[in-house]
Amino acid sequence: MESVMVEAAASAIAVEAYKDGRSIFGYVSQKIDYADDFKVNFEKMNEQAKMLYARRDDVEAEINKNKMKRATKECEGWINRVKVAEQEVLKLESKYKKEIVHAWRYARFWSRANLSKHMAKKREELQVLLEKGKLDNGVVAERSPEPVRVIDAPITEDKPSLHWAVEEILGNLRERNIKRIGLWGMVGTGKTTVMQNLNNCEEVKKMFDIVIWVSVSKAWSIEKVQDAITQRLKLKVEGGVNAVETAQLISNELAGLRYLLLLDEVWDPFDIHEIGIPNNDKDGKVVFASRFRDLCYDMDADELVNMKRLSDTDAYKMFEEKVGRTMKNPSIIPIAKLVVRECAGLPLLIDKVARVFRKKDNIHLWRDGLRSLQRWPSINIQGMDEVLEFLKFCYEDLDGEDKKVCFLYGALFPEDSDIFVDYLMECWKAEGFLRTIDEFRDARDRGHNILHDLINVSLLEKSTMKRHVRMNKVLRNMALKISSRVLDHKFLARTGEGLKEAPKEEEWASASRISLMDNDLCSLPATPNCTNLSTLLLQRNCNLMMIPDSFFLSMQRLRVLDLHEALVHLEVLDIRRTGIISLPIQVGSLTHMRCLRMSLSNCGAGNPVSAKVISSISLLEELIIDVDPNTSWSDQVMRTITEEVSTLTRLTSLTFSFPKVECLEIFVRSSRLWKDLSFTFQFSVGTCNSVKYHILDYFEYQLCKCLKYANDEGIHPVISEVLTQTEVFELIDHKNILSLSDFGIENLSKLKSLFSGGLQGYHMHY
Repeated sequence: MESVMVEAAASAIAVEAYKDGRSIFGYVSQKIDYADDFKVNFEKMNEQAKMLYARRDDVEAEINKNKMKRATKECEGWINRVKVAEQEVLKLESKYKKEIVHAWRYARFWSRANLSKHMAKKREELQVLLEKGKLDNGVVAERSPEPVRVIDAPITEDKPSLHWAVEEILGNLRERNIKRIGLWGMVGTGKTTVMQNLNNCEEVKKMFDIVIWVSVSKAWSIEKVQDAITQRLKLKVEGGVNAVETAQLISNELAGLRYLLLLDEVWDPFDIHEIGIPNNDKDGKVVFASRFRDLCYDMDADELVNMKRLSDTDAYKMFEEKVGRTMKNPSIIPIAKLVVRECAGLPLLIDKVARVFRKKDNIHLWRDGLRSLQRWPSINIQGMDEVLEFLKFCYEDLDGEDKKVCFLYGALFPEDSDIFVDYLMECWKAEGFLRTIDEFRDARDRGHNILHDLINVSLLEKSTMKRHVRMNKVLRNMALKISSRVLDHKFLARTGEGLKEAPKEEEWASASRISLMDNDLCSLPATPNCTNLSTLLLQRNCNLMMIPDSFFLSMQRLRVLDLHEALVHLEVLDIRRTGIISLPIQVGSLTHMRCLRMSLSNCGAGNPVSAKVISSISLLEELIIDVDPNTSWSDQVMRTITEEVSTLTRLTSLTFSFPKVECLEIFVRSSRLWKDLSFTFQFSVGTCNSVKYHILDYFEYQLCKCLKYANDEGIHPVISEVLTQTEVFELIDHKNILSLSDFGIENLSKLKSLFSGGLQGYHMHY
């Protein structure tokens, strides 16, 4: 058997020798050399392999050290080749070990020689591979930007009143034609949290190749925004490259990519094309968050999403999460709900307050903390100054004093109450905030413009009720604090506190505007010193039965008075010479009123009496309307007032100035009360220098039916008709009257006295 194997081996040697073109002797000699070097070649191969593996380990260590970078393609290929070589070395090593076991057999000589030859060649290959392991082009390169860089952020899914904004924006992102989306809302409503949740959203990751987050902030610039984008895209920007060149680099890199650019805290509008975002890129979309609604329009937003405050449930849940284990105490929960209420649904404020209260471990500290919070911002609370500064900046950034005072005025209304826009406009106009505008319609337009700006910067918010706005609790507190520091804008605002007694008189004295609405006041100070008071809001004090006679005595600057649903049982109201420049519409709700005395003076343009106010006081028996002779009212205004007075059916006494005979005629033709024997009147017709009846000073007894006729021409039938009931007649500066009989002797039967003046001195007749 062995002889057969030897013959076969000799035959194989002859064939190989023939192929190599060598002599059999030379071939055998080489094989003998390989066989002799069998162990040496194995050891050399192993040594070379160890050197190669050591280099491989060094390369992999360098790759692992640079987590922000990746292995170059050349490096990855080399490592893979080393892995293949390593497996081949292991196979050769296994064969080597088998040969060692059968080394005594002569027949194994040839396989040992062949194996030795393979090991020698493998060593050469390993040596070449080690040389290539120098990797002249480097081991690592900049890593390609990952599609999404996850940001640590509170989740919104369990807070529906916050998560809805995420869903709303996602819905817009799904729409092919919507490219730019603006998210806007006041400070602290959670805009950044919504943007962060968009960044982390799995659906967004599937929709886009890359999501780019940039926090713009107030100290922004085109270069800073570009720098954030180039870092995210891992672009190398050489020194000296200008903004235009950088924009081109960004644009080239984004070409063909489906990208989402998230711009948080945008303060000023800018053209995103300038930072490198193509204007008509069909594959890219942009979402920007700002405090300002108009900024979203300026940046060509296709859709706007307005952030709302958290619901009570979500606000409490967020507060509970942030406070932690302390909230497990059952006795603390009722206080915690009141604490959350003070935060007005603002996530930013909830976070700050929770950080304070999580340090309080018993109910006493919680109660004290609540009391402090209710007095904020009049007292400092740790960690919350930042919130106040955010809010104050929005106020101070308003570009006009008129907008500032209009905003502050909103603090006179209860927190989160619905403020009727038209009523607010009337108050602003009456207060003189809308300066240089006389016509009320123009003033209303200007007021709406200011209101738009206040809503735009989130200092006021639209109510769910049409044509109403709101001021939230936190902003109201800030406004009250600001007003307390301004000498001519100090507020006394105690709304909805259940007050039964009015504040102390010294508080009234220092205030320029007072709001005591929605209380249970039963009385008012007799003679408060309110020389600077311009607004007094007393509406919805249903237990307030009377106003002291001297109450308005010092209120010469009063411009706005609201008694709606207050003084509902009031029977006498005298507001003559008080500085009240118009009759509030709420006076019409004083349905028990029997006597109203008022003045029309110094009002400027507009209607001094709101429509249907006088006619609403159906039980009115005595009405005195003093008209300043130096004040000129439009014919339509006086005609409207006259028509309303004419509708009163229980009137027994009227003092009124008719600017023209035509107004008197409206009253005489519309109302028959003036002819009743018990009806008393003091009518003035035309324009004269005084509303006073001079002749009355000369009578010891009271004359109750008086007519003054001034500065007119000719004889009017309605004058003659009124004279039939007149006891005292004053004729002032009248032309073309030669004799009293011109009015008809038959109409003068009840006349007891005549005063005439302005023609040839003054004449009295008794």
